[in-house]
Amino acid sequence: MRVKDILNDTKISFSFEFFPPKTDTGWKQLFDTISELMLLKPSYVNVTYGAGGSTRDRTYNLVTQIQRETGLTVVSHLSCIGSTKEEIRSILEKYNQSGVENILALRGDPPKGEKLSSLKGDFKYAADLVAFIKKHFPHMSIGVGGYPEGHPETPNRLKEIEYLKAKVDAGADYIVTQLFFDNRDFYDFCERCELVGIHVPIIAGILPITSYQGMIRMAELAAGSRLPAPLLKSVMRAESDEYVEKIGIHWATEQVRDLVDHNVRGIHFYTLNNSRPIFKIYEYLGVRDSIQLSAQPGHIIRRDTKVE
Repeated sequence: MRVKDILNDTKISFSFEFFPPKTDTGWKQLFDTISELMLLKPSYVNVTYGAGGSTRDRTYNLVTQIQRETGLTVVSHLSCIGSTKEEIRSILEKYNQSGVENILALRGDPPKGEKLSSLKGDFKYAADLVAFIKKHFPHMSIGVGGYPEGHPETPNRLKEIEYLKAKVDAGADYIVTQLFFDNRDFYDFCERCELVGIHVPIIAGILPITSYQGMIRMAELAAGSRLPAPLLKSVMRAESDEYVEKIGIHWATEQVRDLVDHNVRGIHFYTLNNSRPIFKIYEYLGVRDSIQLSAQPGHIIRRDTKVE
């Protein structure tokens, strides 16, 4: 099923993101995680794509295996930086032949140690990739990335929204945001999108913090991500990562509750291939699966979870 059709038919979508493991052991553990998370009845799942296409084959293998063995709707990330049209067409043909019809179109990051300006290819921006997919594979559903706190390479926030609108105008069906920790940033982002004529569904990206070092690593990878002072204070008071995880899950739970109460079109969980925090969020919200969670906000059992 195409994600754009799911979004048209669903009040609120709930999706999970995974990354391709590097080892056989990691692969088995990931499929155990996916099997567990299937109990939550996600609307669809995403599989990431490494910088410069470094996980291209593993991404393809994971996408097709999930689709073949679970029946879940799968979205494959695809970046275009440094790629030729022939390379991208070949990748898309493979997905098309495998029955995969959902792509998250990204510019992508250069491989480690290389500069963006040094890479050659036929695609300069993600909008170019969107237009290419729309022209040659018009039946595919296309998602693109958005940045509620601003893109780290585009300090001009007006230009940033213009670039996002270019992706939508090129044919993107929906936007999934980078992670954020203050819902006010997301709501402001949605309003600014509305002002420039962006009317496609905007999916909120949520990542529960599970350790202090993980938070530091996240801040490095998601450049520009803002950690609110109340969250930082709570984490700094924590005596161990056990309590950091409780704090992070509590914070993410309140984000999700508030987003659902404000009728967000979708919530996308960055799972980091770990099912436990996601199950805890659902538990604290008093629901068993995404179908319950996507019901009217009044039907959600709100619980004041205590951070010990």
